[in-house]
Amino acid sequence: MFLEIVTPEKTLYSNEVKYVKVPGSKGEFGILKNHAPVISALEKGKIKVTEPDEKEIFFDIKGGVIEVLKNNIIILLKL
Repeated sequence: MFLEIVTPEKTLYSNEVKYVKVPGSKGEFGILKNHAPVISALEKGKIKVTEPDEKEIFFDIKGGVIEVLKNNIIILLKL
């Protein structure tokens, strides 16, 4: 899967990933390869990204929107 995390000013992250966990508006949810298409609001919390080599990266967010489509994930963050 390919993940992009962006703000209006810059791209914070852009890379292949194995797993992503986000704080959705109805609770946390995870995304693996071949996930069904999703568009969801994100709440304040942490995004957990697991890369193919099992390295974990965390991002503190204030909210935003996520779109998952055909193994591409785009997260647009609030400032």
